[in-house]
Amino acid sequence: MSLMAKKIRRGERNVRWIEKYCRIPEGKFVGQPVKLRPWQKKLVKKIYDNPDVTRRAIISFGRKNAKTTFSAFLLLLHLCGPEARPNSQLNSAAQSKDQAAVLFALAAKMVRLSEDLAEFVTVRDTVKELFCSELGTKYKALSAEAATAYGLSPVFTVHDELGQVRGPRSELYDALETAVGAHDNPLSVVISTQAPNDNDLLSVLIDDAKAGNDPQVVLSLYTGDIDLDITDKKQLLKAIKQANPAYGDFLNAKNVMGMAQDAIRMPAREPEFRNLVLNQRVEMNSPFISSSLWKECMIDAVAEFKGCPVYAGLDLSEVRDLTALVLVALIDGVWHVRPVFWLPQEGLIERARADRVPYDAWAKDGYIETIPGRTIDYRHVATYMRGLFDTLDMRSVAFDRWNWRHFKSWLVDAGFTDSEMEKHFVEFGQGYVSMSPALRDTEEAILSRKLAHDGHPVLTMCAANAVVQQDPAGNRKLSKVKSSGRIDGMVSLAMAMAMAATHEEENTRSVYEDREVLMI
Repeated sequence: MSLMAKKIRRGERNVRWIEKYCRIPEGKFVGQPVKLRPWQKKLVKKIYDNPDVTRRAIISFGRKNAKTTFSAFLLLLHLCGPEARPNSQLNSAAQSKDQAAVLFALAAKMVRLSEDLAEFVTVRDTVKELFCSELGTKYKALSAEAATAYGLSPVFTVHDELGQVRGPRSELYDALETAVGAHDNPLSVVISTQAPNDNDLLSVLIDDAKAGNDPQVVLSLYTGDIDLDITDKKQLLKAIKQANPAYGDFLNAKNVMGMAQDAIRMPAREPEFRNLVLNQRVEMNSPFISSSLWKECMIDAVAEFKGCPVYAGLDLSEVRDLTALVLVALIDGVWHVRPVFWLPQEGLIERARADRVPYDAWAKDGYIETIPGRTIDYRHVATYMRGLFDTLDMRSVAFDRWNWRHFKSWLVDAGFTDSEMEKHFVEFGQGYVSMSPALRDTEEAILSRKLAHDGHPVLTMCAANAVVQQDPAGNRKLSKVKSSGRIDGMVSLAMAMAMAATHEEENTRSVYEDREVLMI
């Protein structure tokens, strides 16, 4: 048999069909014929030339590498191309309606831009469907409303951005995957950036595929070296290229490197960069401030705040744990920090061993105030606060409402009047609404070198331990549960900086009145 007479393999046939009939749906070259990159051709051939016949294909790389566009190519192959089966159903699944609409919109644009495809495929925008009447094939986009998936029997399914599923189960995924039993050789394509946790559904599927348990499952995982030092330019560039096959092509290299620099300067953003750009399985909870940035703010802080407006944050602990008070005052355009910490005197050595930090040595050196007994007697804290108000221009003290009722009685005993407490003590929530802007204020001061501390070892320990937890909307808070040690000092500093943010807004409405901060 001559070379010309050899049968074209399935993968190569599909590559040729995509390049002949599909058009670029958006961007600078919109409407032009698709020219698949070598890595995209490799993906197509890996799926369709598997001798065991692929049942599930998992494709994972960083954001903005045209995952959804590639999914649209495969979808059209099965709707009206050489992979189409008469009278078959095709579906795509996403976690939100907006994400579900993206794949449909791209495929619809490809149809409309191609005279050949437009002749055979009808676009139904209102219901997000594509229909090929000649073959009787129909595609519909679904979002995570599992009830809409029951009763379907898709021969081809795209699971778009499955990494957004938290935990090992998704009702929509399960409904679609169990619905293919009536077909011979159905195909599911999972295409997504990695999930952050080992227990998430996509991670479970990837780990099973890596173990090689099923030859009908093929995995294409593009990920940067997990142990890289992102401050090393050579390692960083290598990792970016590993995770982003389109880097320097249709993925803007300048934008990617800009995000890398943000992650280097602001470590709280490093996990997000590692997960979304380097496609690493990284928990989105992140350290708040790097040790290098903290050290850069370690200068001779002014210890005497007399004559300056002073703001404070008070973290009232359980009676056996670390209690923290942090004062800040603006001096020559820089917020100077003065922390105070209390611990019970009895059991100090045992507590130092348990937390693996030298509380006893710090107490001996005067960095921790010890209180006689095995618990913190709040009268000592209240008396100290009275002394501050008698000698300094104390403007406001933010406090966690926890233990406030008990502490308030000691403030009264220390000589605080109801009007003083109502005017100066501010109840400050520890959730996202209050803490997110407080962390932003603190972060901004640190990054702009407008915060000065003297390297107080207890506060430095808290800064090293502080971990940020982020909600789906991008709001942040410090998490004591997820942190590796005590963070009370950083919680107090964030609350103090939140109060300091009102410094230029005296005699006007406080910005924190809209942030669930209540005056007591």
